[in-house]
Amino acid sequence: MIRRELCAEAIRLARMLCDIDGQEPENLGLLALMLLHASRRHARVDGEGSLVTLEEQDRSLWDRDQIREGLACVATALRIGRVGPYQLQAAIASLHAEAEEAAATDWAQIAALYEELARISPTPIVRLNGAVAVGMSEGAGRGLALIDQLGGSGALDRYHLFHAARADMLRRLGSRSAAAEVYRRALALTANGIERTFLERRLAAL
Repeated sequence: MIRRELCAEAIRLARMLCDIDGQEPENLGLLALMLLHASRRHARVDGEGSLVTLEEQDRSLWDRDQIREGLACVATALRIGRVGPYQLQAAIASLHAEAEEAAATDWAQIAALYEELARISPTPIVRLNGAVAVGMSEGAGRGLALIDQLGGSGALDRYHLFHAARADMLRRLGSRSAAAEVYRRALALTANGIERTFLERRLAAL
């Protein structure tokens, strides 16, 4: 469930930060990131309350005013020249926002931004997102190899989105039975009703 009033309050507070210190690029990056994510709020779930992936969202539902403001904040922040994690995340979100359709997404640039983000914030989840971006830009086989490499440490064993990402790469490769097995693993690790419904639908489609 999206707490829209909470999102609006977070954006208000981020604007206050920018008013206090508009030359701190991470303040602008944070505001941009919030605006760009909030711009997709009406497309994130369907009429039945089920999760809709970014790839499948109706982009005509995105808030173009928030996107324009978010893109402007990203551009201003990056011109200052002190790049930080919020700015990089906002730059990634801006590439999604600028794509008129999912097929036009610049996944190669997104993968490059994740690589830079991993230098600043080398967390397993950042690296997982980067591996997915590589899979979308260079092919699911390459993405799966990177995801499996990440899984070798065991740090993501209990993270359901690790298994969901791995299952999606297997699905894209046409490995239906293997994908189904991994989707079941992801299902076993999440109690979120919306995410469970999404994973169950993916599993049923296989």
